[in-house]
Order: sequence, then C-alpha cells, then structure tokens
Amino acid sequence: MNLASTWPADGPDRAEVAAFAETLADAARTVARREFRAAFEIQYKADGSPVTRADREVEETLTALIRERFPGHAILGEEFGRTGEIDARWRWALDPIDGTKNFVTGRPLFGTLIAFLEGDRPILGVIEAPALGERYVGASGEPTRFNGRQCRTSRCARLADARVSATTPDLFDSDEVVAFDDVSFAARMRTFGGDCYQYTQLAAGHLDLVMEAQLAPYDLLALAPVVAGAGGVITDWEGKPLSARSDGHILAAATPKLHEEVLARLRDAV
Repeated sequence: MNLASTWPADGPDRAEVAAFAETLADAARTVARREFRAAFEIQYKADGSPVTRADREVEETLTALIRERFPGHAILGEEFGRTGEIDARWRWALDPIDGTKNFVTGRPLFGTLIAFLEGDRPILGVIEAPALGERYVGASGEPTRFNGRQCRTSRCARLADARVSATTPDLFDSDEVVAFDDVSFAARMRTFGGDCYQYTQLAAGHLDLVMEAQLAPYDLLALAPVVAGAGGVITDWEGKPLSARSDGHILAAATPKLHEEVLARLRDAV
C-alpha cells in the first residue's frame, strides 16, 4: 500500500476519529438529501463550475462540528478555504458536494468527501454517497468498510482485462488525454462519469482502474485511505503517494501489478 500501514501511535484515538468522521457524514447526508432535486439557485464560480446552497451548508455544518470537537485541528474546505494553523499536525479536508454537476442535474452519483490528515498525509477517508445511502470508510491500518462491511478491490492484474474509468475527458489537457487514451484503449472496457463514486466502485471490485487529472486536494485526499484499505494502490501519475501537495493527477488500481503496468505506460506516454 502507499499509505502508512499503522495509525500514528501518538495521535488521537483511531476509533474516536472514525466515529466522529461518520457523524460528519451523517450530517452531510441530512443536508444533501434535503436539497437534492429541490428547487435551488445555481451559481457559477470563476472557473465555470456550479455551486449551490447545499455545497455551502454542508461545509458550514461540518466545519462547525469539527471546531466544536477538535478546536486545534485545521480545516481545508472547497467553499470556504482554510481555517486554523497552516502547519497544524492534524487537519481535515472537506469537499461538501463532490460532483456538483451530477447534483444539480438530479443524478445520484455525487458525494461528500471527508479526509483526516497527519500533516499533508491522509490517514482516514470517508466517501459518503447521500442519495444512494452508501458510505465507504478507510483508515490506516484497517480494512475499508462499505456500510459497515469489509470490501475489497478486484484481483485484476492485467490492463487488457481491466475496466477503466474517468469522470470526463474534459478534465484532461491535450497531453493528458493522449496518455489516458493510450491506457484506456488498451483495456477491456472504458467508461466515464461518477466523480468520487468511481473510487467506491474500485474499492468494491466493480472497476479496476481510475485515472484523473486536475483535481484539488479536497477532491483527492479522502480517496486514498478508502482505496488503499480495500487492497488497491492509489498514487499520482509518477507513482508518488497522494498528499495535500499532490499535483491533481490520480492513478488508482485494483492491484499492485495492474498499477505497475499502467505506471510504466504513463512513463512512456507523458
């Protein structure tokens, strides 16, 4: 795995943090379900991406809960930026509605991403899919659980047998789309769509490989513990572990062997 295999010995209690992260996910689910397919105004950020009151309310709710429970922890959120000490050892990263385009078009494949970090490194991640009632929780040293039950990636070890996914080719620049095409056209199947939900399906064994680019830290940090705890490998396109300093490129594979094969292709393609 590309994450620390054990929880920090001098850190907060893992069970306590995991239970609290699920409390955050419960709160996010309540807001998101109330707002999903309701009448709301869609606004657009400078980069053209949509945002709604649900994005802001979920993040405000989670931030308030973290500040009350762990006042010394820093928080990085998509909508309201960073709070707390920039060099804090313990940090949270929040993406209140990952897949807002799905959310505003009534599609249930959106989620809330919650990550807990030691410094720049994610050691716990939650992918909450409110509309589907699905939750994946991964923590260093523990197997990933889907709605409380252990799950794991497929055994796929060859790209020729793999089911490959990306959210959309629009997220790749010209060089990146060439690299993605080189990989995905060599696979058994390629699909698009899903944002964070793709990684739950990788963790559950329904997809074998996910490639992404141009993701922000709050988009990717929660994914790493979930994929790694299910037996997968998740890095950037150079094989480096994901962290708060990652460049936004994601390569997530069901097995180390599949990851190594694709990484070798990427080194030749980019």
